[in-house]
Amino acid sequence: MSDWSLWLKSLHIMAFAAWMAAMWYLPRLMVYHADKVAGGDSSETFKIMERRLLKGIATPAMILTIVFGLWLAYLQNQLGDGWLHAKLLLVFFMAGCHGVLAAHVKKFARDERPKPARFYRVINEVPTLLFVGIVLLVILKPF
Repeated sequence: MSDWSLWLKSLHIMAFAAWMAAMWYLPRLMVYHADKVAGGDSSETFKIMERRLLKGIATPAMILTIVFGLWLAYLQNQLGDGWLHAKLLLVFFMAGCHGVLAAHVKKFARDERPKPARFYRVINEVPTLLFVGIVLLVILKPF
């Protein structure tokens, strides 16, 4: 593996770590936000936190994760590997989860309460399951 690939791999891992941190924290914020009175001080604080987390960390980290990952896979001639296809499917689902959470951030910003706190407690586990699958596929490369 070239030094360039090692740099890309490092950047990919750092971006993925940031994306995952945001994907774990954002629904946790929503758990608490869902029970706050719309328009109240604490609700306004949660709106700011959610928007900044989504736009300042989660979305840029998602984009960088995907760009660095595809670039790395191309450089390492892995685009035809079955494990990578499975990983990309899980990344697609993670991006879908990201999109669902982003839509809920927008609804909270309009003082809507789209789902009860319990929903966000459950959806908080989805990124964890996808994370486990992604990491296992990358490390084990089972096919």
